[in-house]
Amino acid sequence: MPCLKKIPASLAVGILFLSLLGCSMNKVAGLSITQQAFGRTADGESVDLYTLTNANGCEVKITNYGGILVALRVPDRKGKIDDVVLGYDTLEEYLKDHPYFGALIGRYGNRIAGGTFHLDGVTVTLATNNGPNHLHGGLKGFDKVVWQAEMVEGQDRVALSLSYLSKDGEEGYPGNLSVKVTYSLTRDNELEIDYWATTDQPTVVNLTHHSYFNLAGAGTGDILGHEIAIRGDRFLAIGAGLIPTGELRSVQGTPMDFTTPAIIGARIDGDDEQLRLGGGYDHTWVLNSPDGSPAWAARVYEPTTGRVMEVFTTEPGLQFYTGNFLDGTLRGKGGRTYEHRYGFCLETQHFPDSPNHDHFPSTVLEPGQTYRHTTIYKFSTR
Repeated sequence: MPCLKKIPASLAVGILFLSLLGCSMNKVAGLSITQQAFGRTADGESVDLYTLTNANGCEVKITNYGGILVALRVPDRKGKIDDVVLGYDTLEEYLKDHPYFGALIGRYGNRIAGGTFHLDGVTVTLATNNGPNHLHGGLKGFDKVVWQAEMVEGQDRVALSLSYLSKDGEEGYPGNLSVKVTYSLTRDNELEIDYWATTDQPTVVNLTHHSYFNLAGAGTGDILGHEIAIRGDRFLAIGAGLIPTGELRSVQGTPMDFTTPAIIGARIDGDDEQLRLGGGYDHTWVLNSPDGSPAWAARVYEPTTGRVMEVFTTEPGLQFYTGNFLDGTLRGKGGRTYEHRYGFCLETQHFPDSPNHDHFPSTVLEPGQTYRHTTIYKFSTR
């Protein structure tokens, strides 16, 4: 423990030191991380729940089943703390089918058309789980596995590091893929997610995070009154099945233009072909000139609470999804029903169906290379 390094040689002085300052430097800094049992999977694997807190009242709860962000509690402009992500209270509910609430997504976030692509002259066939297409890693993606967890304490943050070995052939993907994802809560109300992966064969990788946010509080109403700004001046046009056509279309003059902040609900039901195809917003924005360090990608403001969430990322794309498939059939935390558009997602990622579009940024990972990217969700008020 870090505090043991600071205990003087005298036992009496050491006991006094511990009694005055506590047993952890993170407690002095207002940061802490704890672990508790969360249940077992159908196969009998034990699952835990980890709680990360800081001195500002922020609290993050993560389970090593699917790397799911179970709760994210942040203050509003009056200091009232609310949970701002949709999800469930129990592991049993997460073990049932759900729309990826809070989950880590892999090996490939979003869709791959027809569940096939070519890699080094070989046709790769993946599991299909979204009509004829492959979605979010397949039938048993990273959202449905138990990750190995390690708690990490630092001077300015506490973190949960999750690791998983995706074996060659899992859901059809080639190569043994070693994955590590670290969730960190900082003193500055930032939730940082760092992703790493290596492989022993050429493969494709596109990892992301799939929380449904509602800055007014999970289950309190729809998100149509939130205001959003997105840095991208182009988006990926989609066709049938929400598959990109390959066109990187300008947002100018379209309902996709959030270069100036706009209310989410202002244009969502207008007579626009792309919105009709998506059932609302369910598109990838092309982020402008990422330089390898986390760059500002989006900002969301909820006017009744004053909560602000900013997104920074190293990724070239941002999927903005407005909960169009939520239909009131799911009951979540506290028994609240999740109705149509009760949450929005901002998934930082490479582009959907990239393996089938040579002009999209490549998602191929070769042996000897390291896949790495970072996304930060920063919370404040105004």
